[in-house]
Amino acid sequence: MEELCGSEGGWTRLGYLDMTDATVNCPSGFRLYQSGGVRACGRATSNVGSCTSVQFPSNGISYSEVCGRVVGYQWASPDAVDPTVDGLENHNDINSYYVDGVSITHGSPRQHVWTLMAGLLESSIFNPTNDRRYNCPCSQGSPQNSTLQSFIGNDYFCESANPVHGTFQSKLYTSDPLWDGKKCGGSESDCCTSRPGLPWFNKVLNTATTDYLELRVCGDEDTANENVPISYYELYVK
Repeated sequence: MEELCGSEGGWTRLGYLDMTDATVNCPSGFRLYQSGGVRACGRATSNVGSCTSVQFPSNGISYSEVCGRVVGYQWASPDAVDPTVDGLENHNDINSYYVDGVSITHGSPRQHVWTLMAGLLESSIFNPTNDRRYNCPCSQGSPQNSTLQSFIGNDYFCESANPVHGTFQSKLYTSDPLWDGKKCGGSESDCCTSRPGLPWFNKVLNTATTDYLELRVCGDEDTANENVPISYYELYVK
């Protein structure tokens, strides 16, 4: 096994999914997306904002560090952590659908580990609003950095798979997997260059715990408008 997060040895794997294996099913409650040979697991069909969750027990293992990577895909028009829908109150609540993307937490009450966001556009304005409000907070010109949740801080990855100028399609963008550190073009380049650990995240906790890990795929609008299905994850603790 390759070195995890540049940190040698001692890791225990709690969670693993590889949807490139045709015999593997989505975790319970997730919806299967299939397009162009890609199989991915998104939020259950919903007419409103929601999260779909899977938990990974630690089986009594005490850990103080979490490491992992996730591969996701953009469906239609996710907008990272833009607070327009439902306002700042819901977006500042870790228990709510605060992100269009993936939330990784530990325990109850939830403690933040990492957030993986999907922005609307790679490097352009959105034509109807003539600005970059729906792009990743790490993207140049995005105002989302000013409203980024305090519990996230710098512990996030963000990427868009939509290279088209000014608009989007209601489809699964399969040509650019998210959070792999590749194809970060134009104004989105900082989202990769400022995260040299990509695709791995590594979080050192404030104290040791035996909490379960939880991975949620979330979105603040209905699933016909936005979803961020995932095709792969591996989560480790030590």
